[in-house]
Amino acid sequence: MVESIAPGSQRPARSPGIRSTTVDAERSPVQISPEQRELLDQVLDKWSLHVLDRLCEHPHRFNELRRSIPDLAQKSLTTTLRRLERNGMVARDVQSTRPIAVEYRITDLGSTLQSLIDALLLWSAENLPAVLRAREEYEDGLDEADQRGPSPRFSRSVDPA
Repeated sequence: MVESIAPGSQRPARSPGIRSTTVDAERSPVQISPEQRELLDQVLDKWSLHVLDRLCEHPHRFNELRRSIPDLAQKSLTTTLRRLERNGMVARDVQSTRPIAVEYRITDLGSTLQSLIDALLLWSAENLPAVLRAREEYEDGLDEADQRGPSPRFSRSVDPA
């Protein structure tokens, strides 16, 4: 739901870490703190969404998880799982079996991301054709600009004197 707020008006902060709640026509009312940006970078990176999506289904052992995401290298999976564990999204359960087995599961905190992950995946599926068209139009525009040569506005003029 989009809120309509008069320019210059105030509203209560949405969540901790948001620096400004003043709304004006020139800037967004929500400013992401460095801590929030770091967390989002770690949770929304290249592989974390894949791993979280799989773990939201059910717990996985390491190799099972690796097989379910074929392009993900072992080292990248290890790094991703450690980062998600450090942030409280994933729990690592060592099972006392022979040989010792390690299972990864989503935590209660991590499961709060389920609807957000589903929404992002749905958004990307629905909007990918439009994004691909936009990319193609952008690339075509670059190709046309290359064919025309440098813009007169940016070309250097040589003083004949």
